[in-house]
Amino acid sequence: MRHEVTIPQKLYKIFIYVICILLAILSILPFYIMFVNATRGTYEIQSNALSLIPSKYLLSNYKVFEGKSFSPIVGFINSMIISTGVTALTAYFSSMTAYALVAYNWKLRQPFFAFILAVMMVPGQLTSIGFYQFMYRIGWTNSYLPLILPAIAAPTVVFFMRQYLIGTLSLDIVNSGRIDGAGEFHIFNRIIIPIMKPAIATQAIFAFVGSWNNYFMPSILLTSKEKYTMPIMISQLKGDIYKTEYGSVYLGLALTVLPLFIVYFALSKYIIAGVALGGVKE
Repeated sequence: MRHEVTIPQKLYKIFIYVICILLAILSILPFYIMFVNATRGTYEIQSNALSLIPSKYLLSNYKVFEGKSFSPIVGFINSMIISTGVTALTAYFSSMTAYALVAYNWKLRQPFFAFILAVMMVPGQLTSIGFYQFMYRIGWTNSYLPLILPAIAAPTVVFFMRQYLIGTLSLDIVNSGRIDGAGEFHIFNRIIIPIMKPAIATQAIFAFVGSWNNYFMPSILLTSKEKYTMPIMISQLKGDIYKTEYGSVYLGLALTVLPLFIVYFALSKYIIAGVALGGVKE
């Protein structure tokens, strides 16, 4: 027997679609305004802060970079080197740690996991002074290494990966690989990583965006202008209260956000798939 959709149900669907469209517009509007302001002059922004129509000062805003410490190409390359390294180390070693917490039954497994949860509660700013002193003593200041290597230990990502594996990994697959004579690293690289692909892609996006937007630690460790990342260079665009070129500041922000848009549009489907599968346990 066929059920017809009643008028109240149709109205309810229309209402849901309207709400979703409005929320989408509210989410996109701030970014659109930022891109529009990147084409406007400082006087236009100060006199009329809100405008939905692009202006004609894009090239003049870009020329302001010549007199500042902002080089979009250098900043982009530096940020890409750090963010790519952080993403690779975070995704691989966090997956390996989570696999060890799920697949192996060792005596200190639960205390080690409790320690990881405890580390998650400690803010990074709390250890920044000691971290900087340690990097200074070993001569790693003004280097990318202290910004990339700590990504090996990412407790939040380990927690997510562990929850994902608990819900999706069957230990019979691991045991079958061992029976066939495969080594532990071979099992992890050839069997476990393909299973964890949605979770790895999801956390890789978050790790890349977090590293790309990181300002605090790079501003402390990097002292050479040739190694500045995009967030540091944008902070250099702001002058004093009489000389700030707001158009160039918005243009710098737009150039910084643009790669993040590309990453999200390319891998956004993995965010939903990874979060959904990671939170389901059969």
